[in-house]
Amino acid sequence: MSFNWGPQHIVPTETLKTYSGHIQLRETLDGELLEKDLETLGMPLQVMRIVTPWYYRMKGEETWIKIGESDDRERHFAVSWDTTGLHNGQYEILTLMHVTVHGGEQPSTIARENMIEVTVEN
Repeated sequence: MSFNWGPQHIVPTETLKTYSGHIQLRETLDGELLEKDLETLGMPLQVMRIVTPWYYRMKGEETWIKIGESDDRERHFAVSWDTTGLHNGQYEILTLMHVTVHGGEQPSTIARENMIEVTVEN
């Protein structure tokens, strides 16, 4: 059984689907569900690091372009995305939240992804 502990897009707002200019992207993380998932997987609960890389691509394209990454949990793993140089149209944003836990001889990592579709209009 796997729990949906994150990532969950929260910004600019959950309802805004049209982006323009400089956008602050953020994610939420449910720490309690993360702990339950780690327990279910038999992994240690001692989290060493959580990092979220962000990517985008124009809908229908195959190549992802990295926006940035963040390990700043207090700021909800925020990154800035500048859409001013992009063509207007439909885009996909992908996040891959990686959680590294301490245990055994080597750290272990689990990841969760989230993808949303947005419209860019500059």
